[in-house]
Amino acid sequence: MTLLESSPIVAVKDAATGLVDRATNGNDAFPDAKPGMITDVKNLYQSKPDNRGKTTWVDKYPDDLEEAAENAESARYALLIRNSKCYDGRKKLQIDSIVVQSPLLKQGLSSVLKDYPGITTTLDRLTFKAPFQAFIHRWKNLLEALESEQDPETKDHLELLHRILEAELRDDLKARDDFILNGVITYSTIWMIFEPGTTIFTVKDGQNCAAKFNSGNYQQTQCGHRYVLGCQVVDWDGENFGLGSAPFYVWEFEGTTRITKLSAYPLEYHPNLVKMKEALIRRGKAFEELSGYHYKNYQGIAIGEGPWGPIKYNVDSRIIIDTYAWNRFNPNKQVNLATLARAIENACSVDSGDYSEDEDENEVEIYDDDEDHEFDEDVATGERRNPTSLTDDQLLMCSASLKGYSLKNKKWLTFSIGSVLDIEYSESAFESLVLPEDHKELILALAESQVQHRDSFDDVIQGKGKGMIMLLSGPPGVGKTLTAESVAETMRAPLYMMSAGDLGLDSSQVESSLSNVLEMASKWNAVLLLDEADVFLEQRSSHDLERNKLVSIFLRILEYYEGILFLTTNRVDNIDAAFQSRIHISMQYGELSTSSRRHVWVNFLNASSKGKKHNFSDQDLDKLAGYKMNGREIKNVLKTAQLLASKKGKGLGYEHVESVLAIEQRHVGDQTQLSGN
Repeated sequence: MTLLESSPIVAVKDAATGLVDRATNGNDAFPDAKPGMITDVKNLYQSKPDNRGKTTWVDKYPDDLEEAAENAESARYALLIRNSKCYDGRKKLQIDSIVVQSPLLKQGLSSVLKDYPGITTTLDRLTFKAPFQAFIHRWKNLLEALESEQDPETKDHLELLHRILEAELRDDLKARDDFILNGVITYSTIWMIFEPGTTIFTVKDGQNCAAKFNSGNYQQTQCGHRYVLGCQVVDWDGENFGLGSAPFYVWEFEGTTRITKLSAYPLEYHPNLVKMKEALIRRGKAFEELSGYHYKNYQGIAIGEGPWGPIKYNVDSRIIIDTYAWNRFNPNKQVNLATLARAIENACSVDSGDYSEDEDENEVEIYDDDEDHEFDEDVATGERRNPTSLTDDQLLMCSASLKGYSLKNKKWLTFSIGSVLDIEYSESAFESLVLPEDHKELILALAESQVQHRDSFDDVIQGKGKGMIMLLSGPPGVGKTLTAESVAETMRAPLYMMSAGDLGLDSSQVESSLSNVLEMASKWNAVLLLDEADVFLEQRSSHDLERNKLVSIFLRILEYYEGILFLTTNRVDNIDAAFQSRIHISMQYGELSTSSRRHVWVNFLNASSKGKKHNFSDQDLDKLAGYKMNGREIKNVLKTAQLLASKKGKGLGYEHVESVLAIEQRHVGDQTQLSGN
């Protein structure tokens, strides 16, 4: 038994040679065969549509088929031109597609279309479809190849292709040159100015950006028509530089518009090209320097993710720049990049009409993927930097934003590079702390040693007990919170402040939030401050099971914390017994003495005078120190007095403070009386 070809044409030829065609022979040659056991095929054919447009499958061979146009005879020609009817009123027929069959022509086109996305000239079947974007973009290259070709036969084939394309694309080429000469473009021909590989310029979130254009296509949305530019920018994924996708859009417009008025256009058309390139490269160098982990200040607009899309935040805070941590704590928003060792992806445009079965890759060697890329680390700041250098072309296309965490907003955000600032540390923060010198020295020594030697001691169970936990207790306004702040400022380490409200009240939510916070603080060598930690420290009871859960979770997670944690409380007597064994050092703060209050007054007065000498005499300071006030109350009185002095157009003086104290005395009573009265 002979296996029949499924092609109708082959079936007819087989029938002509004497083979049995089941579609044309109604006799059953195998009446006793079991289902599926005949070593042959049964061809079925689609019937003509009925009056309702429906078709079915029949075994009768169609009698209205025509011979296939492409055969051995057509394969001898250098080009196959497929023509279709034209309805634009200018001509009867238009070229639908061109199939290049000449090996000489393919070899000649290899230089013309080198690195053009989606085209591989070495294919046996090389096809181009209208509107022939590749030839519009590389028309100059085609003319140069035709002019320089030395082989007569290859030149004949190139001239043939040029003659056909010139007749077909004459109007488009003329229109493109006219548009560029006048600096304008129409929406329907916008693709003409966007050649793949072009560097485009756009403004995103108020930042000038450059990107490498890969492909474009027209798209219809609910909001209207737009041209989508598929681009790539150089970005950082936490470990390596790479290429990230960056789509931009040009919305449909009527008539012509200036190229430089488009939301995105080729950088070469920028009116201040040289200055813009210099600015983009300069920002790219800043982006390169900020790769890795950095502790910085930020003032500006940052972008966060909301339930319905991006949300803008006005941020004035110290931030952590760390894309690696971003990927760790935001697994659904990870930064995934193509390696720079590969070409900017040669993706074929959906509507470009130029296609082939393979993709071409252009090597842009920066480093080998097999190499071990180490980070340079600044021992003093803990900042990590990638030593790999980018080229100027890559610096030009660097992203304008960075991934990180805002310590004040407590949110993962995207920050603009131009708004990232160096931190101005307070050199006198620790000196202004009102504590005995030996206490201050002990706290700072423990904190610094913990950062440098936290892996030198471990529990019986690996990973337990590596942290340093300090409990600061005492009445309000005596410097508990300031202690943690001063330690972080002196160590130039991030300070992560949290409270019970940041963690939530539901036990599962608290566990998840607390685990993330402790892990972040440990990775960043941050000083962690849990202010007013009474809800977690308070002794457990048999009648409040929900709060018992919170205490148990806190105790368990605390065992595996590897960083520095300050706990503050006003109710040290109510601490659960299990916490006592987990606290490395506990410090009790008493009420401020007269000398301590005088020191606090001097500190705040020096801060308010901004480097100038204040106008308070020693006698004035002695009087103020006599008031039984805590540090927070002293700060509030001085702030109010400062506002009063500003209203009167004078500098801050003792009389302004005295006025505020007189008012406070009527409300607070004995708490603000002069000592000794």
